[in-house]
Amino acid sequence: MAAEDRRAALIDATVPLLHEHGLDVSTKQIAAAAGVAEGTIFGVFKDKNSLLVAALVKALDPQPTIDAVAAIDPAKDLRARLTEAADLIHRRFADSFRLLAAARTLVLHTGSHEEAAARMALSRERMQAAIATLIEPDAASLRRSPGATARLLLMFTGANTFGPYADPAAFDSAQMVSLLLDGLLVEQHDSGLVTVLMDTREEKC
Repeated sequence: MAAEDRRAALIDATVPLLHEHGLDVSTKQIAAAAGVAEGTIFGVFKDKNSLLVAALVKALDPQPTIDAVAAIDPAKDLRARLTEAADLIHRRFADSFRLLAAARTLVLHTGSHEEAAARMALSRERMQAAIATLIEPDAASLRRSPGATARLLLMFTGANTFGPYADPAAFDSAQMVSLLLDGLLVEQHDSGLVTVLMDTREEKC
């Protein structure tokens, strides 16, 4: 098997093990899953971490979620579109929780894998751009730009998936979108006093 084929096979074998074991996966486990001798790993990767980083980059590729966001029916209203997008984002975060934690530990916090960190940053930008495109038709009705709104949706959904105060059962996608679009203040009309949810005079960012 050519070196590139061995490399690809090892990465493919490592991804499900990362889901199961995180960074505690051993090279012995990886070799067994790939059906090769343990020493084969070090013929194509300089060390275990290099293999784990390559597997993380592949596993965290956002393209399937980006494609799903792009397939959301543009005829639906903004709230419905964003709720579908929030569902997709939540699923991605929930399915990749262990991988995202591993990426933060091994790639983003150490600063020792610059290329991988750059690719992950590009992945985040691509995801944000896909959601911004979904929002764009309603840009005039928002006081934040589509890009800023997309970033807030990602932030809210990510925090509610695995943040320290996360509670997806209490705050579903529709509620996340309501928080984003409506805020928390209640409009009051009966006394003639209206509590403004969003100051539309504020300049878009």
